[in-house]
Amino acid sequence: MKNFVDLKDIHALAPNFKKRLSGVTSTIVHLVPKQEKLGVKIAAIGPGLPDYLTHVKFRQIWKLWQLPNDGKYRVWHARRNVEMLPGIIMRDLLRMKIKVIFTSDAQRQHRKYTKWLISKMDHVISGSQKAGSFLDRKSTIIHHGVDLERFVPSPDKAKERSELKLNPDQKLVGCFGRVRHQKGTDLFVEMMIKVLPSHPDWTAIITGRVTAEHIGFADKLKARVKDAGLEDKIIFAGEVDEIEKWFRVLDLYIAPQRNEGFGLTPLEAAACTVPSVATDVGAFSELIVNDKTGIVVAVEDLDALCHQADKYMSDEALLKTSGKNAREYVTENFSLEKEATAINAVYETVRNT
Repeated sequence: MKNFVDLKDIHALAPNFKKRLSGVTSTIVHLVPKQEKLGVKIAAIGPGLPDYLTHVKFRQIWKLWQLPNDGKYRVWHARRNVEMLPGIIMRDLLRMKIKVIFTSDAQRQHRKYTKWLISKMDHVISGSQKAGSFLDRKSTIIHHGVDLERFVPSPDKAKERSELKLNPDQKLVGCFGRVRHQKGTDLFVEMMIKVLPSHPDWTAIITGRVTAEHIGFADKLKARVKDAGLEDKIIFAGEVDEIEKWFRVLDLYIAPQRNEGFGLTPLEAAACTVPSVATDVGAFSELIVNDKTGIVVAVEDLDALCHQADKYMSDEALLKTSGKNAREYVTENFSLEKEATAINAVYETVRNT
């Protein structure tokens, strides 16, 4: 049963108007409780979110004509076009007492309609410097953070590997996320076909959902692995629960994307003391310190991906040092608490103007 509260007691709303699980949905799920814990009276509104989140019902929307108890404007924090437009309508046409904020992670030129929506925002947050560079207006840069209580180093990798029915004696290199061309899953497979024969003590793990339109893509990858005789060395684990357990058992993470909005996985790996080899998409170049916490290479540069993976897989001391550096770096710069605190500060500024 959902945890519904009265809108009159809420100062900020996080709308979620798409049922499909996505990075935006995940952001709301993890951020709202942290923002609440840090003092903001915030609630989610919309479908597709877990019951334990604080929610308000759509039938309470009329209360947005009233100011909350502290006499300041409420915040409507949109993360998609479909959430920006209702915010504009409620504020400008219905004259409801709200301020509308948008978070942008897209690293591309926005369409005219999206640009118009963004121009109507009271404030814009960008998830990275790159994302901010594609906006025609000033934005506040707030990097996404990772839950450092959920993503933690493994106290016993061999034991945790056994619990996941993996070989406890093999080192693991992983590629996690939806299985599709955009995510570069095929590049990871080609990397492993080239690199693994030189590293008999390593196994590759692929996790992630395969949606209906990408089943053919996934089947071709599995056939490619079979033809290479590496079915026992490149494992397709499918969609898994508790992804943090899979990050904890890794020794190296690969993020070979061709396109990405932000990309949290290198941070999640780093929090588990796992360095990353990633392509220069999304915010990866802002999340990874080259030759300290991992390495960033050019997009679709298979040779560079293979070379860097081989370098880390050949040097256990480098893995350990980079992993330790990664955990320290993410703890200092990319905690979920730091993101929530920064967003709460934006709310307070906007509500007072």
